[in-house]
Amino acid sequence: MPVDADADLYRAIGDATRRTILDELTERDGQTLFEICGRLTVKHGLASSRQAVSQHLAVLEQAGLVHTRRQGRYKFHHLDTSPLRSIVERWPIDREGPNP
Repeated sequence: MPVDADADLYRAIGDATRRTILDELTERDGQTLFEICGRLTVKHGLASSRQAVSQHLAVLEQAGLVHTRRQGRYKFHHLDTSPLRSIVERWPIDREGPNP
């Protein structure tokens, strides 16, 4: 595997606002941009513009962590955690290390 194969993924989860967006989609999947912006403002005190949140969502989508679905004039954002498997595969959690 090339060293930077997961660069988009690491870039996506490297930002606190994007991690907060992922947290919100974990809590309530299938939100619109308007809903996400509202929750970021009310619950987290993040006053990001709609354009800024949209750009964060685009980074998350590029990394495969968010997929969108259009329904009429609305665009719903859905969480997909499957790309995170590459992190666990790279650094396994259940691996037994040397005993101290």
